[in-house]
Amino acid sequence: MSTRVFSAAAALGMFAFVGIGVVDAAKAQSVSTATPAEVTGATRYDKKLLRLAEILGSLQYLRNLCGETGESVWRETMEKLLDAEAPDDELRHERLTAGYNRGFRTFASVYTSCSDAAVEAEARYRGEGESLTADIVARYGN
Repeated sequence: MSTRVFSAAAALGMFAFVGIGVVDAAKAQSVSTATPAEVTGATRYDKKLLRLAEILGSLQYLRNLCGETGESVWRETMEKLLDAEAPDDELRHERLTAGYNRGFRTFASVYTSCSDAAVEAEARYRGEGESLTADIVARYGN
């Protein structure tokens, strides 16, 4: 495993900042030999990370819809995640960015004004993001 998990967990510490939960990031182990997955930038937690990127995009849209216009907390969190997980891997960067954009666009196509359903969706997605972050750190961060 690379040290990316630790860096990503630190980037996702934003979940704690916005009142979602605390992520305890442990030091990641380093791998002495490169596997094909490491050469291509793929990790065992990529599916979870892609889902997390979608959640961040969804939260960014919903927060701007139901919160302060122009708030960029979730976009900034995504940027930190990209810096930690795909600093030199263009394909991986593109996949994660596409996930973020997909999450944003999906909610933009459904919600045009803040409603009780939009507020509930934001709360559920924050909970899912917290769970995913904790799971990634617990499984792959130590």
